[in-house]
Amino acid sequence: MRFEFIKCHGSGNDFPLIDARGLTLPDAQWAAIARALADRAGPVGGDGLLLLVDGRDEAPFGQRMFNPDGSEAETCLNGLRCVARAGFDATGLDAALVGLPKSDAWAARVADLAPGVATIATRVTSVSANARDVGLTVGDRFVDAPIPGLPSERRFTALTMPNPHLIAFVDVVDEAELVALGDWCESAPPLIPGRANVSFVAMVDDGSLFVRTYERGVGLTDSCGSAMAASVHAAALTGRIGWDVEVVIRNRGGLVRGRTKVDPSVEIAGNATFEYRAAVDFAPDTGQLGAVTLIEDRAVERDAWRSLLTASRN
Repeated sequence: MRFEFIKCHGSGNDFPLIDARGLTLPDAQWAAIARALADRAGPVGGDGLLLLVDGRDEAPFGQRMFNPDGSEAETCLNGLRCVARAGFDATGLDAALVGLPKSDAWAARVADLAPGVATIATRVTSVSANARDVGLTVGDRFVDAPIPGLPSERRFTALTMPNPHLIAFVDVVDEAELVALGDWCESAPPLIPGRANVSFVAMVDDGSLFVRTYERGVGLTDSCGSAMAASVHAAALTGRIGWDVEVVIRNRGGLVRGRTKVDPSVEIAGNATFEYRAAVDFAPDTGQLGAVTLIEDRAVERDAWRSLLTASRN
């Protein structure tokens, strides 16, 4: 079985992306492909596998995303920008609804963050602070409040984007504490059997947010798009920023622009960088990858993103 794929990233959240329109592989096979392609010890590596899939209803195309452990996520907003760009390239559109497994999201090409940095804006309206929507088995709603049964005394805001997030605002991000709590949630405890993404968020002096996330099915990650969206919405819910105000969200992988509204919705604008296009053989019987064959290098795009990162950190 041979696949072409694009190695891409949104705000440093990197993925192999396959155009799977018209393909009818069973989910177990996609899960196996994700485990092989996204394996950091393998020839490609990534924070998961993105699929550009056929659309439905008013959405001309859709997105699926499989984590490196083979589980499927409801969405991935950093990945969504990359999938939307691939969908726009394939269809000739510049804006469209994108079908997600449990919802839809709007996406559009917008002005570049910097010269040569392809930029896509996404808007998610499937936002909820209902504890049951988040997957919690206690309470009705948690906004800057302790969550009974969680092994942390911190105050959290629980949200879906539509995947589940627990957001705590901190003065300083303690990565060891974040990993310990993320590992606990990853064990699918009775409090949240579907697991959750956990983020510590620090307010920066320049008014931006710094987000560090333990991503469900991934672990500690340099960037998680839905966590950045959840953090912006949580900051507005708790009065830390205003509604409908643009804010910069930073993480280890880079930065995006974000804005949230009471309706509720969250809009994120960030890069969708294509690093290279390649092909690889996959053996379904063993789950092993063959050699990767480079088809097209996108060095100019990689360099443009690195220049933006350097400028943003100076």
